[in-house]
Amino acid sequence: MTTHAHTPALVSSRLLPGYDTVARLGGAVPMYWRLLAQAGIGPRDRVLEIGCGTGNVLLRAKEAVPTATVRGVDPDPEAVAMASRKAAEAGVELELQVGVAEDLPLDDGSVDRVLSSLMLHHIAADAQVAALREAHRVLAPGGSLHLVDLDHDPRSGGRMRTVNRVLSLLARLDPAHRRSRRGAHRDHRDHGDHGHGHGHGAQPVPELLAAAGFTDATVVGHGTTRMGPVTYYRAEC
Repeated sequence: MTTHAHTPALVSSRLLPGYDTVARLGGAVPMYWRLLAQAGIGPRDRVLEIGCGTGNVLLRAKEAVPTATVRGVDPDPEAVAMASRKAAEAGVELELQVGVAEDLPLDDGSVDRVLSSLMLHHIAADAQVAALREAHRVLAPGGSLHLVDLDHDPRSGGRMRTVNRVLSLLARLDPAHRRSRRGAHRDHRDHGDHGHGHGHGAQPVPELLAAAGFTDATVVGHGTTRMGPVTYYRAEC
């Protein structure tokens, strides 16, 4: 079922200021804009974000390109409801739907750009190719995927402990980080002190993208946030 921006939120928005403040202080906002600039969304493009959370990337995509069709999928109904509430308050329309990355509720070839922001590491390592294959399936010929995620260097243990404390705070504030256990998504409490699965550490992301059927999977660049270093990836359909 599709939820549009004018649909009333099902939960209170009291948590939103806390989450958005943590995201802003964590350096996520410049990361959102850089991802959108990389995607190069056109005025008639159909855009999907997988793991859209409370809609921070989608709202900025709609701000940047008002005529684009912007859609988000997330496994958490509360996150989808919060994103809907924020879109209604901003006076924009987003198409929001509950669903998991491994089984996207979209038709083949129905979008031109797929976005993913700090989502991949939430998925178990043995299910990441399946999730990326779904992203490939819904992309139209000539479409592209644009992904940013945390780096997980085992040599940076102290820094990662700090990062994970921030991520744990995000998990308490934002339902999008309390991922459904459905499919391969894991609740952040299942990983002890680490807080997140860090699943893509075993295989480079470009290799995962290639295994999912993408071509020209490349590292676009690197960035730094207070949550830790991130890497930006691009892949063609």
